[in-house]
Amino acid sequence: MRITELLDKRSISLTAAPKSKSETLDMAVDLMAAGGKIKDKEAFRKLVYAREEESTTGVGEGIAIPHGKGGCVDKPGLAAMVIKDGVEYEALDDEPVYILFLIAAPDSKDNVHLDVLSKLSMMLMDEDFRNNLINAENINEFLDIIDKADEERGSVDDSLAETSIADDRSDGIKVVAVTSCPTGIAHTYMAAEGLEKAAAKAGVRIKIETRGSSGAKNMLSDEDIKAADCVIVTADAKVPMDRFKGKKLIQRKVADGINKADEIMEIVKAGTAPVFAGEASEDARTQGLEDKAGAGHKVYTWLMNGVSHMLPFVIGGGILVAIAFLVDTIAGFGATGGGDFGSITPLAALLKYIGGLSMGLMVPVLAGYIAYAIADRPGLAVGFVGGLIASSGNALLKNYRFANGKLIDGSELGGFGRFLSDFAFQQPDGGNTVSGFLGGIVAGFLAGFLVLGLQKLCSKLPQALDGLKPTLIYPLVGIFLEGIIMCFIFNPLIGLANTSLSKMLTAISDAGMLTVLGLILGAMMAIDMGGPINKAAYVFGVGMLATAAKYLDQGLSSSDPKVVACYVSMAAIMVGGMVPPVGIALACWIFPKKFTKAERGSAVSNIVMGASFITEGAIPFAAADPLHVIPCTMVGAGVAGFLAALFKCTLMAPHGGIFVFATVGNPLLYIAAWLAGSAVTCVMLGLLKKPAA
Repeated sequence: MRITELLDKRSISLTAAPKSKSETLDMAVDLMAAGGKIKDKEAFRKLVYAREEESTTGVGEGIAIPHGKGGCVDKPGLAAMVIKDGVEYEALDDEPVYILFLIAAPDSKDNVHLDVLSKLSMMLMDEDFRNNLINAENINEFLDIIDKADEERGSVDDSLAETSIADDRSDGIKVVAVTSCPTGIAHTYMAAEGLEKAAAKAGVRIKIETRGSSGAKNMLSDEDIKAADCVIVTADAKVPMDRFKGKKLIQRKVADGINKADEIMEIVKAGTAPVFAGEASEDARTQGLEDKAGAGHKVYTWLMNGVSHMLPFVIGGGILVAIAFLVDTIAGFGATGGGDFGSITPLAALLKYIGGLSMGLMVPVLAGYIAYAIADRPGLAVGFVGGLIASSGNALLKNYRFANGKLIDGSELGGFGRFLSDFAFQQPDGGNTVSGFLGGIVAGFLAGFLVLGLQKLCSKLPQALDGLKPTLIYPLVGIFLEGIIMCFIFNPLIGLANTSLSKMLTAISDAGMLTVLGLILGAMMAIDMGGPINKAAYVFGVGMLATAAKYLDQGLSSSDPKVVACYVSMAAIMVGGMVPPVGIALACWIFPKKFTKAERGSAVSNIVMGASFITEGAIPFAAADPLHVIPCTMVGAGVAGFLAALFKCTLMAPHGGIFVFATVGNPLLYIAAWLAGSAVTCVMLGLLKKPAA
């Protein structure tokens, strides 16, 4: 595909004179719409502005490359503007923008256009090419300039592949680099071009791995990395970092690869880059995005880091526990097992033991990796301990010899000892001090900020003590402070809240209001499909499974209303999460005119994802038409959750979709609830969604 195939003459303006950045973007969107490549101009405009809020697309050198990708784009396309007098665009180099290319990319599996767009991005790094475009007298000349440069330049892959250093036996400096940006369309390749030119100017041999929308290209081999004198990572997205341990490393945001490549090469030649010891985040992320992100986004990112690391323990352990229940059910003890249900037969007991240990790690892992996201590796130990205290609760006072107020020699406890005895331990008849999931979240954030504070306090210590900071000072002081704060403040307070929540759920169950709970939880699963609201409902359900396990350990039977309320909650959550992809897939088949050909082609995969409890399959549809799709999925999922609770369907596994239906109570009615909710979503989409363009 040629670059000019993406350009329509109606989408090119050589005389644009916008007065502001917003006016520039609006004019570019209008040009794109004139070329007939988008089917919903306002939806595309929102995508372009949303991308701009993440970070400016004014990359410097007088260039801006805004872009939008989504279902509102019918065909990949470009719009071009020459702004001869320049416009203030908040560019990375604070200079005016003189030439702009707006990219429109469809949300489809066919990414052939991405290589073309990446190639254009690299061509724009050539000053002569830019000047020729700016000075073009008419649109035909503008297109001819692009076509000629396109023909003369090799493909992106060919250009980068020429830079291999594995077999280079020369004595010069050799460097490997990785470039990556969140969308992977423009900045990734412009940074690669900038680094390549700066390296040639500095007499440095370089090989560059690009990690763009179409995947990693020109991958660095172990031999390349071994041969390199220095590693450069210019990235605003995830980059595997373990492979660079022991190498000198320069880590910058992707924009620096475009605008500060010469400065980076000076550091390379000076040999002053620090050696990477693997203590930084395993995923390279630049500070640039974090600086632009709001506090809420940072908090959400930290929280999701903990949740994502916790999920394997939840899923693996939870399904093993569910299988243990299934084994005892098959053995005939489902109705008679009582509090021992799940561990009556040897196989069930073994599975429940292994799965229980795995689930017992949920809260410590959650807290540990929240702290890790905030304070890096030094936060791990402090976070793990805080999470363990949250999941275990304060030590029970009656287990200690001083529970009666006297020491082993008969002497009375002193004032300080009495204070600790009264407040740092759980009294025999006192309230619950297990703060659980909420406590784990608090413990994770507390640990992260405690370690950050310790790092700041220790920053002025003599350099000779640097080795003691991560091995002695941070863990010793951090764990001590974390434990004190958790035991004296958060465990009692959150334990009280958890006790109140448990009582509330019991009250709802006793009052016959589980259907209301099912309706709310089901709807929450379909609002943001994997986002914070969805995750809040899911984490609540997992907490209910842990509560059910505790009730069973206390001797309650599986038919006790308290236990049933916990399992009904999880059933409503999973059925709610299974509805959106399936409901959308049904609508694609029944109302094909409402969806594009690409959307209809994904119907089968959405059935598979929905059946596997992967709600994220609905995201492309929701992103393309949120005002119509989200209400439809939310209502359908709420109906499914309501019906599952109405039918008293229970679920003992935290994940798995149809693969754990054997552990569902009232499975046929559960399937009926799932299909009913999916049908509601399907019909609503057919009634409310506009026909595809």
